[in-house]
Amino acid sequence: MPYIKVMVHLIWSTKNREMTISKKLKPLLLQHILQNAENKNIYIDQINCVQDHCHCLISLRASQSISKVAFLLKGESSRWINKNNLSFGKFEWQDEYIALSVSESQIPVMRKYIKNQEEHHRNRTFTEEYDLFLKKYGFEYSG
Repeated sequence: MPYIKVMVHLIWSTKNREMTISKKLKPLLLQHILQNAENKNIYIDQINCVQDHCHCLISLRASQSISKVAFLLKGESSRWINKNNLSFGKFEWQDEYIALSVSESQIPVMRKYIKNQEEHHRNRTFTEEYDLFLKKYGFEYSG
């Protein structure tokens, strides 16, 4: 059996970064994503969201890819929201996402960062944060 520990910080936003995750929807969405992840053998260490995006700290298993995990979490949760009419209008996630590796020493820092999203976004919008991530980690971005 292989021993693998690959921690990934996964960030994705609502379509057009619309503020569609209401205070009422948030706990339902987080619980649903956690349950769906458990059903699909995806280990979520920490998760949180605000009105326009989600942060998730996951541990990849040997047979999992980042793209497949992102697809399973995002796609199923948007279908669930729409099927249950939990959002005004059609709910969609943005196609793109950011995935960053997290070293063992930074896991506690990342957990705290994800847990405190509401406080964090009092001072910085998601667009500002997103652009900062792209620049900090050297991603090319044309938007």
